[in-house]
Amino acid sequence: MTQPDRTPPGYRLLRLLGQGKTSQVHLALDDRGREVALKLPHPATLGEQEAAERFGNEVRLTLKFRHPRILRGYSGTAFGPQAYLSLQYYASGPLSETLTLTPQALDWAARLRVLADIASGLTYLHAIGAVHQDVKPQNVYLDPAGRAALGDLGSSYFVAQGGPVSGSPFYMAPEIYHGEASSSASDVYSLGILSYELLSGQRPFLGQSYEELMVAHLTRFPQPLSQVAPELPRAAARLIERAMAKRVPDRPSADDLRRVLLLALGETPADEQIETSAAPAPTAPAPPPGRHGPLGRAAPAPAAEPEAVDPPASAPAPRWSLFKRRK
Repeated sequence: MTQPDRTPPGYRLLRLLGQGKTSQVHLALDDRGREVALKLPHPATLGEQEAAERFGNEVRLTLKFRHPRILRGYSGTAFGPQAYLSLQYYASGPLSETLTLTPQALDWAARLRVLADIASGLTYLHAIGAVHQDVKPQNVYLDPAGRAALGDLGSSYFVAQGGPVSGSPFYMAPEIYHGEASSSASDVYSLGILSYELLSGQRPFLGQSYEELMVAHLTRFPQPLSQVAPELPRAAARLIERAMAKRVPDRPSADDLRRVLLLALGETPADEQIETSAAPAPTAPAPPPGRHGPLGRAAPAPAAEPEAVDPPASAPAPRWSLFKRRK
């Protein structure tokens, strides 16, 4: 189903890429003849305050942030009947689709590069005082050169200004399961989970329900990464395991992870050049922490995310899927 009557001026819809509960994403041409991913919220989204605010938040932050490892936004309108977001188009879709359809396309070095790029994007967000809150394969996009960008900023916010706590159960930090506030360390935990998954081919924590996953993240420890990914240098394996620490103070920074991943690639890490103009002055303290919000929104990707659960731990390989988050 298309929405030609809601197409923003200057855009021509080509085909539907995917849709979720809150929006549709179309491949479109802008007035420069450039292919873009055009995200249009459903009418019901615009009529529901929380969903409309979430979409508006994604538009504002996507257009504000400027970093090569953060999905680029070209233009958008945050609120109103003509709300939309125009994004850089990635023909291969999200990382989750690559891992499902053509996992052989990513060799060992390519996987390390993807993780280093995500760590670079998080280093930028954390340096300007923001958190992402939803690091997972469905929100990572690869260009033809194999470089990654972190997208879907609907859950992101500046810590000084506060925002609703969120996350996806397979990647969510223990403190988020407790209903505590998000932090840069929560993003690092999610990156640690994704790193383990990408380098070992299996998720560190499995469960058939939200409750089982919560218990796993709070109380269990995965098989050492050095055993399931012996090719990984020991220093990198240790730091990724620390990223999955149960306690916030025990985790490294995103920049620490970026550096050790680049070293694993045989590169000498340079300091990140952070443009801090995207960060506003703090205006209010963060609100009291709350439970995580609803899941299942559309991302600028070729397909909506499935809601199937993972197989039990005895299954031969993980599926790249996630639970529907509960309020």
